[in-house]
Amino acid sequence: MIAPAYALRDGNTIPAIGLGTYGLDDQAGIEAITAGIADGYRLIDTAFNYGNEEAVGEAIRRTDVDRSDLVITTKLPGKHHGFDETIASFEQSRMRLDLDWVDLYLIHWPLPRLGKYLESWRAMISLREKGLVRAIGVSNFTPEMLTRLIDSTGIVPVVNQVELHPYFPQEELRAFHDEHDIRTVSWSPLAKRTELLQEPVIVEIAAAHGVTPAQAVLRWHVELEAVPIPKSSDAARRRENLDIFGFALTTEEVDAISALSRGRIWGGDPDTHEEF
Repeated sequence: MIAPAYALRDGNTIPAIGLGTYGLDDQAGIEAITAGIADGYRLIDTAFNYGNEEAVGEAIRRTDVDRSDLVITTKLPGKHHGFDETIASFEQSRMRLDLDWVDLYLIHWPLPRLGKYLESWRAMISLREKGLVRAIGVSNFTPEMLTRLIDSTGIVPVVNQVELHPYFPQEELRAFHDEHDIRTVSWSPLAKRTELLQEPVIVEIAAAHGVTPAQAVLRWHVELEAVPIPKSSDAARRRENLDIFGFALTTEEVDAISALSRGRIWGGDPDTHEEF
């Protein structure tokens, strides 16, 4: 199964679901990523700070899927904010991934205390102009931070990858994204290590559609036109997570799931979070 794709504002595309890779950094991780690509995942999400860019690169080498059919995302760490630092950090990531180009490059966290994310954004624009990056975006940015990037450079991030799940639907941020044609990408889409998948409303909706609670939640993301990037090292769950395009939720079901909202579960407030 191959997921449908969305057009991005710069003419590139992004699959409607991706494979998260955090923690997949050993031989088993390489095998899980390779198997995920074989299952049909085409968006593979990694980061400098995940410490697994080499593993992702090895998985790409092992697959027989054409490189141009894959969308590989990696992210700039906080310790490398700044123009020259961003260029150097990107080259480290590209070497570890062993790729001629990276499809989507993101600023992982804004770190406003450092005040350098605009310099990094300018460097990323340069990388895109050189053809080393196909598309550029951000992660964990607020509307105010996005506005600063746009007003200062005229270049709108194609995506903003943020914590998003039924406990934290991010309505205001998603509305800002819609207004500026920024695609929302959801990290922690299943709110792991919480009771989300046992919530009665989700269990009931899943049963009504003959799917699992996880599939119902991932479909909720699709109905919001957000791109979830679930991670699993379990082959059956990976395939299950991908199999969410054969049914749809009603508006009432989407609203009922969104009504579970209660706030962040990971404590990653972009205004204060420190990531290096």
